[in-house]
Amino acid sequence: MSTKEAVYSLVKIIPKGKVATYGQIARLSETGPRVVGKYLHQNQNSEVVPCHRVVHADGSLATSYAFGGDDKQMQKLKSEGVNFKNSKVDLKSSLWNQIR
Repeated sequence: MSTKEAVYSLVKIIPKGKVATYGQIARLSETGPRVVGKYLHQNQNSEVVPCHRVVHADGSLATSYAFGGDDKQMQKLKSEGVNFKNSKVDLKSSLWNQIR
């Protein structure tokens, strides 16, 4: 399995209402957070690989979210039940702890 496939496989299992960080995905796929971001930006189908569920370590969103920018990413996350404090994901309540 390529690193890109590993990243996509991990992102596919993040449940609705939860998020993972680029760093979490990077550690598990044995790559770097920027590589994870690059692969997610190349994602062709956000319904299959829900890349909107991956956020920065401080809960901030991707300004270059490939499917409409950070406003669209926030909208999608809120519709799935992800909690926010100001404009950042509340990681205490929304971080998926099953992925480390």
